[in-house]
Amino acid sequence: MSEVTFSGVGIGQSPDGRRHSFVKLMWFGIWLAFMGAPVSDLFDHDGSPWSVVLGVVGLVAFVGVYLMVIFRHTGRPLRPRTVYSALLFMLALAVLLSLTLDSAWLVLFVYVSVSCGAALPVRVSRFAIPAVTGVMAAVGLRSADNHDLLSALVVPALLGGFAMAGVGQLVRTTIELREARATVAELAANEERLRLARDLHDLLGHSLSLITLKSELAGRMLPAHPDRAAEQVADIEQVSRQALTDVREAVSGYRRPTLPGELAGARTALAVAGVTADVPQDVPKELGATLCAESETVLAWSLREAVTNVVRHSGARRCVVSLTPRQTLEGPVVELTVEDDGRGASGADRGNGLTGLAERLAQVGGTLEAGSTKGGFLLTVRAPLAVPLNSPA
Repeated sequence: MSEVTFSGVGIGQSPDGRRHSFVKLMWFGIWLAFMGAPVSDLFDHDGSPWSVVLGVVGLVAFVGVYLMVIFRHTGRPLRPRTVYSALLFMLALAVLLSLTLDSAWLVLFVYVSVSCGAALPVRVSRFAIPAVTGVMAAVGLRSADNHDLLSALVVPALLGGFAMAGVGQLVRTTIELREARATVAELAANEERLRLARDLHDLLGHSLSLITLKSELAGRMLPAHPDRAAEQVADIEQVSRQALTDVREAVSGYRRPTLPGELAGARTALAVAGVTADVPQDVPKELGATLCAESETVLAWSLREAVTNVVRHSGARRCVVSLTPRQTLEGPVVELTVEDDGRGASGADRGNGLTGLAERLAQVGGTLEAGSTKGGFLLTVRAPLAVPLNSPA
């Protein structure tokens, strides 16, 4: 499930920096255009100066509380007491300004309804939204001239409120999904630590016990039988070297990236960055039994480096990853392509990451091609298979 974003600012996620704060504020502030009726009423108002001052102060306070409830609650939820207090304050201001000034101020009730939908739980907002609309109707019916305006505001109040209730539920679901992802990642890391601890215990337990016994035996033999003690010391050296080799193989196996793991990581990284991802769910079946470990490792590193560049530097909105077996004059290969629609790069600007990938590929007989296209940037990596594609598995 990809995460919905506002120009790179994730729903339910606190803005990161001034630019993201401005973008998110614009998304919510654009709906303030409907405040034109109250503002026009302030300029055309024929009442006393005190009523104009009341309107200006009330409108500024109303807009400030509205933005606080909508802007803050969708990123970092406010305490329930703060939410209810803010909504009651907005409702009281809407009633006061509508009764004191003019019917144009009835539009404030629409903003109260929208705030209820965005900030309140669904079980509460489904009652609060009709209640706010009912208060608006009661205030508007005080004058027979308000019937047309009132009928024009009832539908926006109900529709806007319940639409924002759906958006609020989406925000809460997105936050829960993000927390679940973090929990799954933490559990996976803990499980990997436990597996590594078990494997190291199995590898080193026997070897270290044998080294201890032979060391004690060599110590007892040393005064009377130095030749036999030297044999034990030689055995200790051999066991130590083998234990060191086993540990290195175990650790390198844990550190070696795999294509299935990197494909899953690429989908997650691109989704979190707000990039639409077209990534295979798994390695093609025809490659599963033929791809050697060395080629898989270098392809996995290549995919990780390419996706990292897309997320950090490209500014892309879409990224397509493909993994295809091909037959070439040099033999069967696996072709990995990563293409994005970002700003691209010059052909000479390969960077340390791509240079390192080229060196890795050269060790296994693979090739790397990278460069800008008409619509972005394309990275193509080819690594050899262990056996031909038409060989039996």
